[in-house]
Amino acid sequence: MNQPNRVLYNVTCSVNPEIHQEWLEWMLIEHIPDVLRTGMFDEFKVCRIHEYEENGITYAVQYIAPSKEGLDRYMQEFAPALQQKHHVKYGNQVSAFRTTLEILHESNISFPNLSAN
Repeated sequence: MNQPNRVLYNVTCSVNPEIHQEWLEWMLIEHIPDVLRTGMFDEFKVCRIHEYEENGITYAVQYIAPSKEGLDRYMQEFAPALQQKHHVKYGNQVSAFRTTLEILHESNISFPNLSAN
C-alpha cells in the first residue's frame, strides 16, 4: 500500500527592512513553534529569497506535512488564529502569500563530488 505524499506548505513573506530582524526572531521563538505544536508538521525550514526584494526582505518559511489531509486540518483548525496573531503583531509591515506543493520525489542520498581537486 502506498504512503500518501508529503506536502510542503510554503509561506513567502516580504518584510519591512526596518523590522525584519525582530520579525525573524519572533518567527523562530514564537510563531514557528506554535505551528509545530499543532502536530500537523514534521519539520520546517526558513530561507531567505535574494532575487525578489523590491518590497522588503523576502523569506520563504516552509513546513512539511506528512499528508495533504494533515495540511487541510491545519488550514481549517489552526491557521486562521495563527495568521490573525501574526497580522495583529505586524499588520501591513509583512505581506505574505502561501503555496502548497505535493512532494513527488525526495531523497537524502548524496552523489559524488564531480569538481576537480
